[in-house]
Amino acid sequence: MLLKQIYRTLLPAMVGSALLLSCTGIKKTSENMEKEYEKGTFGYDLNYLSDKDSLIILKSPDDQAQVILSAKYQGKVFTSTANGLDGNSLGFVNYKVFDSGQIDEHMNGYGGENRFWLGPEGGQYSIYFEPGKEQIYDNWHTPKSIDTEEWNIESATSTEMLLTKDITVKNYQGTTLNLFVDRKILLLSEEEITTKLGIQLPEGVNSVAYTTHNKITNKNDFEWTDKTGTICIWMLDMFNPSDSAVTIVPYNSGDEPKLGAVATTDYFGEIPSDYLKVENDILYLKTDGKYRSKIGMNPKRTKGIAGNYDPITKRLTIITFDVEPNSVYLNQEWNTKKNPLVGDALNAYNDGPLEDGSIMGPFLELESCSPAAFLKPGESLSHRHNVFHFVGKEAELSLIAEKLLGLNLEKVKMIF
Repeated sequence: MLLKQIYRTLLPAMVGSALLLSCTGIKKTSENMEKEYEKGTFGYDLNYLSDKDSLIILKSPDDQAQVILSAKYQGKVFTSTANGLDGNSLGFVNYKVFDSGQIDEHMNGYGGENRFWLGPEGGQYSIYFEPGKEQIYDNWHTPKSIDTEEWNIESATSTEMLLTKDITVKNYQGTTLNLFVDRKILLLSEEEITTKLGIQLPEGVNSVAYTTHNKITNKNDFEWTDKTGTICIWMLDMFNPSDSAVTIVPYNSGDEPKLGAVATTDYFGEIPSDYLKVENDILYLKTDGKYRSKIGMNPKRTKGIAGNYDPITKRLTIITFDVEPNSVYLNQEWNTKKNPLVGDALNAYNDGPLEDGSIMGPFLELESCSPAAFLKPGESLSHRHNVFHFVGKEAELSLIAEKLLGLNLEKVKMIF
């Protein structure tokens, strides 16, 4: 037992150091780290983040597709590139939070283009509010296990990494939930990308993609039920906004009594028409980072896919995720009067200033959730969430968008 404990303590440092040397050849004193990269490039973020943690780098054989992972920062995928060190950094890194050197009692928004969280955030089963506390910002606290605590690296290679974490949370019902998390991130080859999506990559399009397998196991000696309250896996992807970026969400058409509303659009008040449009079974959300807005889609409406296109940087991002239309999903709203067993499987967010003028980012988010984890002791629930980035000329990217999202990117450019 002692040997295992020592091994798990030392492994993250050993693996991180080994991969920095063997997979990328990068460490603080190397020649690559001495090179200055332009802000906004992957090389810049790699240099910047290397001062914060011994990073794990997943990479393709030609070094063009690369992904930065961090165990210290809760197993986040911080950012990625489809064009090597000089290519654009595709994830959102919140420099101002890092540079502040402060620990926020509510949440530490370091960024990251894919992070593991747990829900629900609000409501009767919330794990972000203490029992009996009014669900307002002053009382909102992110569990430290998904905010500031380091995770354990169980294994790592140049293309995949497995992390684990024992987590204890108390929900709004007063129930203490003990769980074990394991999270695997795998870099996808071009062949795996085309197979998963059922497409062929057009000539001249570069890509980087990864799949995340996320599993939680009930470590209590009792079953998680609607009486004890329960949790769900919550995946959040943070990307850089632009004046022209748009999130694209295809959905299943049908009668509202059967499928529910197309989307929840009033999380922060109704979204004006210059930021939200719905046409031909596709929802469009403007993601310029200048107007705080959020949409949610239930499991019967979502097709398990969403995208974001930025015509300025010529980046098309696609997420796909597991969805179970007939399962129970949890309500995450900060409202204890809402039914906790009716919630979203998909969310999309555009950051913007708060009433006092402050802003966390700006950034945009694409999110997915698992069904509610009604688990007996020892049982597990898994959720798979995939991220695909494509970079190239618009005409070629549009071929991918037509196949996966059902639209031409010229339409996206003209929608707002």
